[in-house]
Amino acid sequence: MSILLSGDFHAGMAGELYAINKKTLLRKYRREKFKAIQYHVILGDGGFMWPGNQKNDAHNYMELARRPFPVLCVIGNHEPVLGMDNLMETDIGIGETVYHIRDNPFVAYLKRGKVYTIDGFKCLVLGGALSIDQDARIPGISWWKNEYWSDKEQQDVFKLLKHDNVFDCVLSHTGPERINKLIFQSSGRFFPFIPDKVGMLNERIDALIQYKDWFCGHWHLDHYYYDVNVRKGYQYLYRTTKILDRVDNHIVVYNEFANTVR
Repeated sequence: MSILLSGDFHAGMAGELYAINKKTLLRKYRREKFKAIQYHVILGDGGFMWPGNQKNDAHNYMELARRPFPVLCVIGNHEPVLGMDNLMETDIGIGETVYHIRDNPFVAYLKRGKVYTIDGFKCLVLGGALSIDQDARIPGISWWKNEYWSDKEQQDVFKLLKHDNVFDCVLSHTGPERINKLIFQSSGRFFPFIPDKVGMLNERIDALIQYKDWFCGHWHLDHYYYDVNVRKGYQYLYRTTKILDRVDNHIVVYNEFANTVR
């Protein structure tokens, strides 16, 4: 039993569907590992229910339904659900309820600042990130209401971490700020790094918790960084995927096209 992890989906607008459709996953992981996947976690910016995108959504749902496992999305920053009220909540037996948006295939969003046990893995789920591309003249402007964590959400997560701070992994949209900056600088991008208060929030959370790997998207990069000082790994995903599994009671991460683990 295992979890498939992938980066931003954006409703497949830049060809992201190709990386996670059934044919590609079978090629990447072979039938044995594909059949063991119990959940697929998109690490933010799923982009489902984008206004005026119903036809593309229908195509995405048709392709995702060919796979036998549900989709769970971390809340990103480009998420129409952040502007919606009265979303249906469903208990699917992984701890907290989820925002249920689709039945076939099953698609739901995980809540920020909550703990979920997904296929036996205890995961701290975070979410959100800075938006800089809606209007370049106004860095940080939100696309949707509720894009940033509310004061109550922040208070609640720190209250939770006082009593529960050991996890198998962290699932978020962006990473801790110091790692974001390292990843950004190594990418060679020509524009300056813009501080992100969600990254700063993640930095504060990171200092309080124990885990093996932090998985996130947002940066449209595929990069792994291991911080030897804190003995934690940070996996940024976009075009590649990973499978999180447990072998002989040890957590392993399978890479594409190989039986190698990390």
